[in-house]
Amino acid sequence: MIKARAKYYLGQVVRHRKHPFRGVVFDVDAEFSNTDEWYTNIPEENRPQKDQPFYHLLAENDQNYYVAYVSEQNLIADYSGEPVDHPDLPDLFGPLEDGSYPLQFHLN
Repeated sequence: MIKARAKYYLGQVVRHRKHPFRGVVFDVDAEFSNTDEWYTNIPEENRPQKDQPFYHLLAENDQNYYVAYVSEQNLIADYSGEPVDHPDLPDLFGPLEDGSYPLQFHLN
């Protein structure tokens, strides 16, 4: 039985603890749900535990926009109030409000 509880929510702006990127949470897996190949490509000393929430982010750094898959232990909340400029944001979220992005559709 999965007992993990997600710390971050859909639409929240977060930063990576170690790498210079930030993003908006658009999906959450209660535990690791990516490929073994993806996992083993992470250096062993940096591999996160699989039994924690993992977040799908519309991410950005100084040079690119992309989708990132990040463990909860590697994220921190971003309270800067600065918008994220990822070009796919308007497909899922409304404009930035009080530091987060409201969903533009209803979940089942």
